[in-house]
Amino acid sequence: MARASAHLATPNASDLLEKARAAAASVVDPEIPVITIEELGVLRDVAVEADGSVTVTITPTYTGCPAMTVFVMDIEVALDEAGFEQVRVETVLSPAWTSDWMSEAAREKLRAYGIAPPVGSAGSTGLFDKPDVACPRCGSLKTERISEFGSTACKALYKCGSCHEPFDYFKCI
Repeated sequence: MARASAHLATPNASDLLEKARAAAASVVDPEIPVITIEELGVLRDVAVEADGSVTVTITPTYTGCPAMTVFVMDIEVALDEAGFEQVRVETVLSPAWTSDWMSEAAREKLRAYGIAPPVGSAGSTGLFDKPDVACPRCGSLKTERISEFGSTACKALYKCGSCHEPFDYFKCI
Protein backbone atom coordinates (compact mmCIF):
# COMPACT_ATOMS: atom_id res chain seq x y z
CA MET A 1 0.00 0.00 0.00
CA ALA A 2 1.24 3.48 -0.83
CA ARG A 3 2.45 5.78 1.87
CA ALA A 4 1.59 9.43 1.93
CA SER A 5 3.64 12.03 3.71
CA ALA A 6 3.31 15.78 4.10
CA HIS A 7 6.09 18.20 4.81
CA LEU A 8 3.80 21.21 5.01
CA ALA A 9 3.19 23.48 7.97
CA THR A 10 -0.08 24.88 6.65
CA PRO A 11 -3.59 23.97 7.76
CA ASN A 12 -4.30 22.61 4.26
CA ALA A 13 -1.37 20.17 4.32
CA SER A 14 -3.50 17.06 4.69
CA ASP A 15 -5.94 18.27 2.02
CA LEU A 16 -3.11 18.89 -0.46
CA LEU A 17 -1.54 15.56 0.34
CA GLU A 18 -4.81 13.68 -0.12
CA LYS A 19 -5.44 15.50 -3.41
CA ALA A 20 -1.94 14.63 -4.67
CA ARG A 21 -2.19 11.02 -3.50
CA ALA A 22 -5.61 10.59 -5.11
CA ALA A 23 -4.33 11.99 -8.42
CA ALA A 24 -1.31 9.67 -8.46
CA ALA A 25 -3.37 6.68 -7.31
CA SER A 26 -5.85 7.17 -10.17
CA VAL A 27 -3.24 6.41 -12.85
CA VAL A 28 -3.96 3.12 -14.62
CA ASP A 29 -1.51 0.55 -15.88
CA PRO A 30 -1.23 1.17 -19.67
CA GLU A 31 -0.87 -2.57 -20.30
CA ILE A 32 -3.80 -3.52 -18.02
CA PRO A 33 -6.08 -0.46 -18.08
CA VAL A 34 -8.57 -1.89 -15.58
CA ILE A 35 -6.20 -1.58 -12.60
CA THR A 36 -4.49 1.43 -11.09
CA ILE A 37 -0.86 1.67 -10.11
CA GLU A 38 -2.02 1.82 -6.50
CA GLU A 39 -3.97 -1.46 -6.81
CA LEU A 40 -0.99 -3.01 -8.60
CA GLY A 41 1.30 -1.99 -5.72
CA VAL A 42 3.60 0.07 -7.95
CA LEU A 43 2.72 3.35 -6.18
CA ARG A 44 4.91 3.46 -3.07
CA ASP A 45 4.74 6.99 -1.68
CA VAL A 46 3.42 10.49 -2.31
CA ALA A 47 4.94 13.47 -0.53
CA VAL A 48 4.02 17.16 -0.67
CA GLU A 49 6.73 19.62 0.34
CA ALA A 50 6.32 23.04 1.96
CA ASP A 51 6.77 24.75 -1.44
CA GLY A 52 3.88 22.70 -2.89
CA SER A 53 6.06 20.41 -4.97
CA VAL A 54 5.10 16.75 -5.11
CA THR A 55 7.33 13.69 -5.15
CA VAL A 56 5.81 10.38 -6.18
CA THR A 57 7.75 7.18 -5.59
CA ILE A 58 7.09 4.09 -7.71
CA THR A 59 8.59 0.60 -8.02
CA PRO A 60 8.41 -1.33 -11.31
CA THR A 61 7.03 -4.85 -11.46
CA TYR A 62 10.18 -5.76 -13.40
CA THR A 63 13.42 -3.84 -13.80
CA GLY A 64 13.23 -2.43 -17.32
CA CYS A 65 9.43 -2.64 -17.47
CA PRO A 66 8.45 -0.70 -20.62
CA ALA A 67 5.31 0.67 -18.92
CA MET A 68 7.39 2.71 -16.45
CA THR A 69 7.91 5.57 -18.90
CA VAL A 70 4.16 5.77 -19.43
CA PHE A 71 3.57 5.57 -15.66
CA VAL A 72 5.83 8.59 -15.14
CA MET A 73 4.16 10.63 -17.88
CA ASP A 74 0.65 9.70 -16.71
CA ILE A 75 1.51 10.57 -13.07
CA GLU A 76 2.87 13.95 -14.16
CA VAL A 77 -0.27 14.65 -16.22
CA ALA A 78 -2.63 13.53 -13.42
CA LEU A 79 -0.91 15.77 -10.88
CA ASP A 80 -0.76 18.69 -13.32
CA GLU A 81 -4.50 18.33 -13.92
CA ALA A 82 -4.99 18.29 -10.12
CA GLY A 83 -3.20 21.66 -9.93
CA PHE A 84 0.33 20.61 -8.95
CA GLU A 85 2.94 22.33 -11.09
CA GLN A 86 6.14 20.89 -9.64
CA VAL A 87 6.12 17.12 -9.82
CA ARG A 88 8.98 14.67 -9.53
CA VAL A 89 8.61 10.92 -9.98
CA GLU A 90 11.26 8.73 -8.41
CA THR A 91 11.76 5.07 -9.21
CA VAL A 92 13.04 2.85 -6.41
CA LEU A 93 14.15 -0.74 -6.96
CA SER A 94 14.59 -1.79 -3.35
CA PRO A 95 12.73 -3.46 -1.92
CA ALA A 96 11.86 -5.16 -5.18
CA TRP A 97 8.21 -5.24 -6.20
CA THR A 98 6.33 -8.42 -5.43
CA SER A 99 2.95 -9.63 -6.62
CA ASP A 100 2.07 -9.84 -2.91
CA TRP A 101 1.66 -6.04 -3.06
CA MET A 102 -1.30 -6.36 -5.45
CA SER A 103 -4.63 -5.61 -3.83
CA GLU A 104 -7.47 -8.12 -3.84
CA ALA A 105 -9.39 -5.63 -6.00
CA ALA A 106 -6.58 -5.77 -8.58
CA ARG A 107 -6.64 -9.57 -8.59
CA GLU A 108 -10.40 -9.63 -9.19
CA LYS A 109 -10.13 -6.97 -11.90
CA LEU A 110 -7.41 -9.01 -13.62
CA ARG A 111 -9.64 -12.08 -13.62
CA ALA A 112 -12.62 -10.13 -14.99
CA TYR A 113 -10.34 -8.67 -17.69
CA GLY A 114 -9.29 -12.17 -18.79
CA ILE A 115 -5.90 -12.40 -17.04
CA ALA A 116 -5.39 -15.06 -14.37
CA PRO A 117 -4.11 -13.38 -11.18
CA PRO A 118 -1.00 -14.62 -9.33
CA VAL A 119 -1.42 -17.91 -7.47
CA GLY A 120 0.00 -18.07 -3.94
CA SER A 121 2.49 -15.65 -2.50
CA ALA A 122 5.94 -14.70 -3.71
CA GLY A 123 7.74 -16.75 -1.08
CA SER A 124 5.63 -19.86 -1.67
CA THR A 125 6.59 -20.59 -5.26
CA GLY A 126 9.91 -21.34 -6.91
CA LEU A 127 11.13 -20.00 -10.20
CA PHE A 128 10.36 -23.24 -12.03
CA ASP A 129 7.19 -24.22 -10.17
CA LYS A 130 4.07 -24.72 -12.25
CA PRO A 131 1.17 -23.38 -10.18
CA ASP A 132 -2.41 -24.58 -10.59
CA VAL A 133 -3.68 -21.63 -12.63
CA ALA A 134 -7.43 -21.36 -13.10
CA CYS A 135 -8.73 -20.18 -16.46
CA PRO A 136 -10.11 -16.65 -15.95
CA ARG A 137 -12.90 -17.36 -18.44
CA CYS A 138 -14.33 -20.70 -17.29
CA GLY A 139 -12.56 -21.34 -13.97
CA SER A 140 -11.13 -24.70 -15.04
CA LEU A 141 -7.85 -25.87 -13.53
CA LYS A 142 -7.21 -27.95 -16.67
CA THR A 143 -4.70 -25.42 -17.97
CA GLU A 144 -1.20 -25.61 -19.36
CA ARG A 145 1.61 -23.10 -19.75
CA ILE A 146 2.43 -22.50 -23.40
CA SER A 147 5.22 -19.96 -22.84
CA GLU A 148 6.98 -18.50 -19.81
CA PHE A 149 6.39 -15.08 -21.34
CA GLY A 150 3.02 -13.76 -22.45
CA SER A 151 2.11 -10.31 -23.72
CA THR A 152 4.60 -8.80 -21.23
CA ALA A 153 7.50 -10.14 -19.14
CA CYS A 154 5.36 -10.14 -15.98
CA LYS A 155 2.86 -12.54 -17.55
CA ALA A 156 3.05 -16.11 -18.89
CA LEU A 157 0.92 -17.51 -21.71
CA TYR A 158 -1.47 -20.33 -20.82
CA LYS A 159 -4.16 -22.32 -22.62
CA CYS A 160 -7.29 -23.77 -21.08
CA GLY A 161 -7.97 -27.45 -21.79
CA SER A 162 -11.69 -27.01 -21.09
CA CYS A 163 -12.74 -23.92 -23.05
CA HIS A 164 -9.60 -24.02 -25.26
CA GLU A 165 -8.98 -20.29 -24.87
CA PRO A 166 -5.47 -18.87 -24.51
CA PHE A 167 -4.93 -16.42 -21.64
CA ASP A 168 -2.24 -14.53 -19.78
CA TYR A 169 -1.29 -15.44 -16.22
CA PHE A 170 0.18 -12.64 -14.10
CA LYS A 171 3.20 -14.34 -12.57
CA CYS A 172 3.64 -14.72 -8.84
CA ILE A 173 6.86 -12.82 -8.25
